[in-house]
Order: sequence, then structure tokens, then C-alpha cells
Amino acid sequence: MMHKQNTGLLHSMHKRLLILLALLVSPSAHALDAGEIIKAAIEYWRDTSSYTVMSMTIHRPDWQRTMTMKVWTRGDKESLVRVIAPAKDAGNGTLMLDKAMWTYSPKINRIIKIPSSLMSQSWMGSDFSNKDISQSTEIVNDYTHKLINTEKSNGHTIYTIESIPKEDAPVVWGKEIIKVRDDYIMLEHTYYDQEMKPVRRMETNEIRKIGGKTFATKERMYKVDAPDEWTSVEVKEAQFGINIPKSRFTLSSLRSPRD
Repeated sequence: MMHKQNTGLLHSMHKRLLILLALLVSPSAHALDAGEIIKAAIEYWRDTSSYTVMSMTIHRPDWQRTMTMKVWTRGDKESLVRVIAPAKDAGNGTLMLDKAMWTYSPKINRIIKIPSSLMSQSWMGSDFSNKDISQSTEIVNDYTHKLINTEKSNGHTIYTIESIPKEDAPVVWGKEIIKVRDDYIMLEHTYYDQEMKPVRRMETNEIRKIGGKTFATKERMYKVDAPDEWTSVEVKEAQFGINIPKSRFTLSSLRSPRD
């Protein structure tokens, strides 16, 4: 396990060095580098594989609820999310394989495939969409990326990137603005509608060492015009670069927990 974890960390360090060198020696290539920064940030976030335990708090002005979840990922196409608390939500799960997504509810004992038209809908009533939960990497290929600002903050370089969807891309946003720190931590992600008005924003509120690497351990997604409506996620445990069997990412596993 330690060997696989070290391999994942070395891979991330190697990609970071290559991108930083490219930015230093080829300023004219910023348009290309912006896409590489986004890709590297997503790869660092997912790693080669991961297992996390996290809490999700959904807050509204008149109520609030918290769920605890286990999340497994492998590569950029396989993810499984399972709710373990509270008891009334335990067993609810979501499986992602490439661009396909299924949900399972033990109350009705049914697996339902989510059509692509509903990927932008809320996941379990939160401010995160089905697509957010799937940790989709489509932004890498379906958008064009431009580095629009570089600044220094607390000893780090912060890259601000404007991502505009390609004409034939099946996305609902007019553009997205993403801030990435030089160690691949995504600090902020703002989504704009077709009129180029900001609609929602994800902010990183805590960064610390966990699972052997520096990671965004607290994030909040909220509506720009209703900041009192938000959903926060806090990572409690994490392991990266571990061996996860392929059987974990199956409809059978989604229905019948094996942990």
C-alpha cells in the first residue's frame, strides 16, 4: 500500500514540476498551460485512487442537516459514494462509471440510472449537482482555457483561469472561473450563466495534510445571490494511491455494501 501511495505522490510531483517549468520558459503558451493546470488540479484531487470519509452539511435559513459519506475513486472514470449516517439516509449510494451515473435507495430497493439531462440537478437536496458528485473531468476537454491572472498569496502562486465551453459542448454554463494554487489545490470555482452572471461558487475553507498529502479538507458551495443557502463538505479521513478492487465499482456493490 505504501508503495502505491508513494507512486501516486511522485506522479503528482512530476506533473507539477513540468507545468511550472512550462510557465517559466514559455510565457506565450499560457493558453495551453491553463488547460494543463486544470487537468493537473483534477488529477491531484482524485489521485490514482482514493478513499475518503466526509461529512456534508446542507444549510438553509430555517433548517440544516448533516450526512456522513464514504467515497471511493479509481482513475478519472470510476467513483462510488455511499451515505452511512444518519440512519434514515444510510445505504443511499451513487455510482459513476465514465459518463454514466446510477443511484440506489434502500427504501425503495431500486437502482435508477440518471439521464444526462439531469446531471446538473441537485444531489440529495444539496447545492452540489450530480455532476459535481461524479467529479466529472469533462471541463478538461469540453472547454477552452485561458490564464487571466497570476498573483502571489501566502507564499504561493495563484492562477486564475477562465474556462469557456466549446460550441458543441453539452453544458449549461456560460463560463467558469477557477482559481488554482501552485500545489494544485483548487481554491475557488465560480459558475456563470449564459448571460455571464455568477450563479454559484465553490470555495475552499481549509487546507491541511491528510492521507500523506496537502489537501482541501473543507469546501463550501453556495448560491451567489443567496449566500445563506449553502452546502459544506469536510473530509475526515483520506487515503490516496491505494488498491481498490474493480468489484467496488459495480451495480452489485452499489446495492449491497461490502465494507
